[in-house]
Amino acid sequence: MVIHESAEDYLESILILQEQCGQVRSIDIVNRLGFSKPSVSIAMKKLRENGLISIAGNRNITLSRSGMEIARRVYGRHKLLTELFVRLGVEPEQAAADACRVEHDLSQETMDRIREFLSRQQSETL
Repeated sequence: MVIHESAEDYLESILILQEQCGQVRSIDIVNRLGFSKPSVSIAMKKLRENGLISIAGNRNITLSRSGMEIARRVYGRHKLLTELFVRLGVEPEQAAADACRVEHDLSQETMDRIREFLSRQQSETL
């Protein structure tokens, strides 16, 4: 299944909100991403239809196993890139914003090299 960048952003946001708040509703996603309620509603319907989330009777949104895998992968990339940019001297807020823009586009090979580089850098400073 091909997952588009916007779907990855929604799944990542659901994961972050679950970690922060324990439960997630559409309005939480609206507030986090700044999208309109109808846009989020349409996206949630598509994610549900693709088996990436479930929506309980109380409107709580949870990630399915496959949705969680995608969200963790994207969020892991986000955190890794943010760390790289901060180590390069970028302010944390800007680093996080930039990481969000590129986390979807880098190859796995590049992400692996960044991970190795940061690991070497960290072991050298210890």
